[in-house]
Amino acid sequence: MLLMVVSTLLLTACSDVPSGYVGIKVYMLGGEKGVDTEELGTGRYWIGFNEQLYTFPTFTQTHAWTKSATEGSPTDESIDFQSKNGMNINTDIGISYNIRPDKVSLIFQTYRKGIDEITHIYLRNMVRDALVSQASKLTDEEIYGEKKEALIKAVEQEVINETKDLGINVQKVYLVGAMRLPSNVIEAINAKVGAIQVAAQKQNEIVSAEAEAKKKVAMAEGEAESILTVARAQAEANKLISSSLTDPLVAYRKIEKWDGKLPTFTGNATPMINITQ
Repeated sequence: MLLMVVSTLLLTACSDVPSGYVGIKVYMLGGEKGVDTEELGTGRYWIGFNEQLYTFPTFTQTHAWTKSATEGSPTDESIDFQSKNGMNINTDIGISYNIRPDKVSLIFQTYRKGIDEITHIYLRNMVRDALVSQASKLTDEEIYGEKKEALIKAVEQEVINETKDLGINVQKVYLVGAMRLPSNVIEAINAKVGAIQVAAQKQNEIVSAEAEAKKKVAMAEGEAESILTVARAQAEANKLISSSLTDPLVAYRKIEKWDGKLPTFTGNATPMINITQ
């Protein structure tokens, strides 16, 4: 009976470190109380009444802090920040990271919390502070438009720099959906973008019309030059023909074409062929 009781107590005092996790043993009482610096790999370990086991996943963790109750947490975890010109902006944002197995004891000594608290308190605060800092350098129009991607990259890099020496490898910080700005600001930005697009379209039409007009002028000039060239050639040909025509040559051509018959009726006009000559 005693052996069975002792065996049962031994079994219930054992705790597992699952695959993909690293364990940390913490001593609660006595002169050695505190965090054991040895990281415990996958397996089963004896945990006494004076000890407590914390496990940390070393595979990639992904979490999104959103306004929606159906994504991430049921509470509103979205982040508020301001642009350079003081505009209030709200957004959903996510993070992907993993913990280095050889740094688990350092992480626990730093935060004294488990993985959920580290994610939802410390990492979220880092992301929020980085977003507030980086967004304060940009206008709301830049944040909503062309520099949005650069803003998130800057936030990501700031969080990476803050956590890398602690043993947390931040892989990605990303937006979840669109940022939320006041509706009148979005309308104003969209109107401005639309006006710029219309202006660009008009400019393209002007350039196209100018190009078409130049094309027509070039074609007209080419056609005129062609006509002029033909006319000059014809005039030169006529000049050559005219200079080659002499009276004897004309008379010869008449005789050459004459069929030997005289006209039946004649008037006072000079005859086609002067017989006396």
